[in-house]
Amino acid sequence: MMQIEHGGALDRAMMRFGGKPEDWMDLSTGINPELFPLSAIPPEIWNRLPDQKLLDTTVNAARQYYGVERDAGIVAAPGTQALIQILPQLAAVGEAVIISPTYQEHELSFKQAGWSVSHCQDVKEISQSAKVAVVVNPNNPDGRIVEAKILLDLAEELHARGGFLIVDEAFSDPHPETSIASHAGMDGLIILKSFGKFFGLGGLRLGFALTTHANAERLKTRLGPWAVSGPALFIAANAFSDSRSLADYRSRLTFRRKMLADVLVEAKLCEIGGTSLFSLVKFDQATALYDKLCEQHVLTRKFAYAPQWLRFGLPLDAKAADVLSKRIAKAFAAN
Repeated sequence: MMQIEHGGALDRAMMRFGGKPEDWMDLSTGINPELFPLSAIPPEIWNRLPDQKLLDTTVNAARQYYGVERDAGIVAAPGTQALIQILPQLAAVGEAVIISPTYQEHELSFKQAGWSVSHCQDVKEISQSAKVAVVVNPNNPDGRIVEAKILLDLAEELHARGGFLIVDEAFSDPHPETSIASHAGMDGLIILKSFGKFFGLGGLRLGFALTTHANAERLKTRLGPWAVSGPALFIAANAFSDSRSLADYRSRLTFRRKMLADVLVEAKLCEIGGTSLFSLVKFDQATALYDKLCEQHVLTRKFAYAPQWLRFGLPLDAKAADVLSKRIAKAFAAN
């Protein structure tokens, strides 16, 4: 079984390095540390199964927020991970190519479904025998961006081979110029959207697939009824529609990202990529630094396939940025 390491495993870090949750700064996930303002949830939302009206309201709000045309299908799911695990079932088994390095669950899902999986670093290197390709855009962990025209041309080619292109836009909310959601509904294209990362609500478990109506129906069938909880749908519908709060929220995210960049510059850590939600740094002794940071109760994301990389999520505010700066300094002093 392929073992995949993820961010967010604070419980395991505490078992090894001690401390209580409140002692730690968890920068390992790329989730916005600020929760989007939550609307009060009416009691009946908790008491009843989510009905079609609530689902339709949320899907329509998502359609407007993401800029999706009416001729496209939208599927709500309990997180994009649930969608990633069933997407290989939408075509007969063949060869899948993943633009790498990237989020490793895509590879695992295709392998578990019996697909042959290969990797390349550039869309131009995708083999002619491939039926499916996966592009995370912007990419996790390096922030690489593939131009829209290249992606749309690739989706057309793969559709002609009986397959499709998966574009995982989990980190595109702060970078709407990178999104191809307005092209959702074209044959051969499936776009994944993560709600929790940008809105700081990873624990809500909500994601969307933007695709053709036919693929949407197939995904809905596999997910089954009431796939998403009523509270999750209610929260998302309100968040998507709250334009005033969104503007302020985006502004604070921009400021937060600059604070992280300043801390890394001060620490003389070389930033080689990232998005508005995280930074990727290169450091020759990154694995050792990861452990030293854990000793200071700072959890980052390390990579077995790139031991010279560390990914840093965002500090919540100026106070957190100052604490991070001091803990990094202590980690270096301990070497």
